Amino acid sequence: MQEGKIVFKGKTKKDKNIIIRYIKKEDLKKMWEYINTLSKERTFILFQGEEISLEDEEKYLNDQLGKAKQGTLVPLLAFCGKELVGISQLGMNIKTGKHIGIFGLSVLKKYRGEGIGKTLMEIVLKEAKEKLKGLRIVILSVFQKNCIAINLYKKMGFIEYGKLPEGVYKDGKYEDEILMYKKIQ
Repeated sequence: MQEGKIVFKGKTKKDKNIIIRYIKKEDLKKMWEYINTLSKERTFILFQGEEISLEDEEKYLNDQLGKAKQGTLVPLLAFCGKELVGISQLGMNIKTGKHIGIFGLSVLKKYRGEGIGKTLMEIVLKEAKEKLKGLRIVILSVFQKNCIAINLYKKMGFIEYGKLPEGVYKDGKYEDEILMYKKIQ
């Protein structure tokens, strides 16, 4: 992986310029601000209001860079101008599951509905096919109430293969977690 390498330039549905590129060490502050913004939204992600420390985000970034250099992770960022608006990654599982890639995606609230998530997903899948050796299946999990994401994943060829009852805890309530997959080869 070439740190900071641009893999896509284009426009959103609202005609905003978008650039998608690989992460680099200098992204630390932007990534830290981004995850804390998402956490405060209490949206459909793991973080639900917690504040992530800069030190923890630096550890995460270094881990991501290391895995990308090893060829086991495709970590991409989407920017509108200088603002980080979306993050996606596809990382390889280990051992007996080493042919399985685990997918993640998030977009800032004020940029949702502009096609950024779909574009980011298409580019991550394309890059993963080229860069992640042995990738055969991509899996993801999604909150059952995140209908917009579920519809996107279905349009992208993902198939539901399971449901974990009460798999996530959000807003003081348990809800189901939907498990989906897509065969790459």
